[in-house]
Amino acid sequence: MVKPSILPDPSGVDATLGARLTSLCDEGWEIWSRFDTEVRQHHWHPFVAADYERVLQTLLELRRPGLRFLEWGSATGVITIMADLLGFEAYGIELDPELVGIARDLAERFDSRARFAAGSFLPAGYQWKPSDGDGRIGTIGDGTSGYLQLHRPLEDFDVVYAYPWPGEEPMMQDVMLRYGDSGARLVLHGGAQGIRVYCARRRES
Repeated sequence: MVKPSILPDPSGVDATLGARLTSLCDEGWEIWSRFDTEVRQHHWHPFVAADYERVLQTLLELRRPGLRFLEWGSATGVITIMADLLGFEAYGIELDPELVGIARDLAERFDSRARFAAGSFLPAGYQWKPSDGDGRIGTIGDGTSGYLQLHRPLEDFDVVYAYPWPGEEPMMQDVMLRYGDSGARLVLHGGAQGIRVYCARRRES
């Protein structure tokens, strides 16, 4: 069943942009519904659609002129394209090359300049070394670092968004602390806590 989109409080968004964002969210839910039927009902896949409308509200609150956005695990590209339409310089990294192809097609249909790389969002050479010694990386998977394709290191990005599975959030925070810019925002979405925004070592919301 496709979830209908409801655009959040559109303060600062003109009618034309609002219509494009609503259309993007609607198409995102349609793509997710097909993917769930054709792929996830036959074998497990880590892609789960985000609550696009809630993420949109967060991006509206964070956007400023000249900010650079990165999505870790960009899947079908809806959120990265959303960020581009809102004025961010937007990039996505996704391990599954088929999803990268879907994202690039969607960006073309929405006349978006969002760029996507097929690979891992983990910087080259990164190793997760938690205090309990369990260095497994969950659903994140191994692959060539996507930053090589983007020609930008993680420290170049002002806002980084991800939808972690349970247990993955500490590793994502560790990656940002080690490789991200000290003033960048890390936006994590999912679970009972909803959307959390971190700046450096502080949780903001």
